Amino acid sequence: MTRPQDTRFFGHPIGLSTLFFTEMWERFGYYGMRALLILFLVAPVSGGGMGLDVLTAGSIYGLYTASVYLWSLPGGWLADRFLGQRKAVLYGGILIAVGYLMLAATDARVFYAGLCVVVAGTGLLKPNISTIVGQIYGPSDPRRDSGFSIFYMGINVGATIAPLICGYVGQRINWHWGFAISGVCMALGVVQYWFGQRHLGDAGLHPVPPASPEEAVSQRRWLRYGVLAVLAVAAAMTVLHLSGILPLTALLLVNALGVLLLVIVAVLFAWMLLGGDWTPVERKRLAAILVLFIAASLFWSAFEQAGSSLNLFAERSTNNHIFLFAFPSSWFQSLNSFFIVAVAPMLAWLWLRLGTRQPSSPTKFALGLVFVGAGYLVLMFGALLSAGGAKVTPMFLVVTYLMHTVGELCLSPVGLSAITKLAPVRIGSLMMGVWFVSISVGNYLGGRLASVYGTLPVPVLFGMVAGFSILAGLCLFVIAKPVTRLMGGVK
Repeated sequence: MTRPQDTRFFGHPIGLSTLFFTEMWERFGYYGMRALLILFLVAPVSGGGMGLDVLTAGSIYGLYTASVYLWSLPGGWLADRFLGQRKAVLYGGILIAVGYLMLAATDARVFYAGLCVVVAGTGLLKPNISTIVGQIYGPSDPRRDSGFSIFYMGINVGATIAPLICGYVGQRINWHWGFAISGVCMALGVVQYWFGQRHLGDAGLHPVPPASPEEAVSQRRWLRYGVLAVLAVAAAMTVLHLSGILPLTALLLVNALGVLLLVIVAVLFAWMLLGGDWTPVERKRLAAILVLFIAASLFWSAFEQAGSSLNLFAERSTNNHIFLFAFPSSWFQSLNSFFIVAVAPMLAWLWLRLGTRQPSSPTKFALGLVFVGAGYLVLMFGALLSAGGAKVTPMFLVVTYLMHTVGELCLSPVGLSAITKLAPVRIGSLMMGVWFVSISVGNYLGGRLASVYGTLPVPVLFGMVAGFSILAGLCLFVIAKPVTRLMGGVK
């Protein structure tokens, strides 16, 4: 007898509700904390902040956001080989909740340790919860795509309301209470995930079994090497710092991360393009992925300054009033998610309407770069008006976030889809990791750019970001057809 479909959550399996709310609270914590982070770091000590200069604060912000996405690579590997996605999400959620509560401590050392704990937890949770979503549906279940759409609504719900709540509490009442709210809400997400696991069936319950006993031994050996390498690096850094030989600073750590990212990207693409057992068609498609990777990294370097340089502009140069109501500058961080909910259906309708006449993936990437650059062009004029100390209307930021959201919708979902189609089947999961690395590189570059906010005239900074984004988009327009040919028929 055929087992009836589970339709208890808006026509979808009830397990989707568990994953929906887990992701909603995780994104609530991330965006609530991100809305406060750089503002807290630069706020004067007398006002409860850290009192750091923008160079140091921007470096810490970039280091944190880049590490969150970079850590998804080992997080996904650990889940695939040892933990299974189910346990990885649970352990990740616990670590995230603990990390956010550590941010609520007044001791700076506990605060920085909390950032590291959140990075480790997010690396376990983020790449694996989406995998479980796919596994709760059968191979031929037509509800899979719409299920992911509902799941991503959880992301946007959490990202929309978090800055409104955490931002108000953090900026108006107490910074540390704002961080604590993120921790408490993530703890609630973990509790509901724990009790809701019974609805997930076997999805994500077990790691991928090794193909042979030799492979199992090899996996355990690589795990030992990885753990020992992390411990050795941590011990060496501690000794160098405490001995005074090489004091650890935010700038030193950021530079080290830059070198690490460069090495990872160079080794990864050297292997993809020069090594490997690829067919001629696969090798061309991997070359197309390289072009899209570069474009995505440039896009994220501009887009992901929302929580850094745009947040500082909102705090220092924007008149944050609606009629007689004064609102916290962190509330602008809700606009992107709000616009995604509002604009995404219209853009999806447009692509369907155009059908076979819709732009190619490289062309959509080019549009994303042009839109994000145009948003900075708008903000450059706002910065020029505020150069004398005046505060400008919030509409400059509203229009900027709208244009950035359109750019994101042109690039982000298209990039995920394109990479899954272009990647050789045997390295499909690795290529999803490559996508996370592009976001990590973008966050790193965005943090470096934001660190010169105030040192470099703000109109010049925004003008530079606008210029290189639009120029990169125009260059991609020019080479879109050759890149499309490299894609070997993938649409």
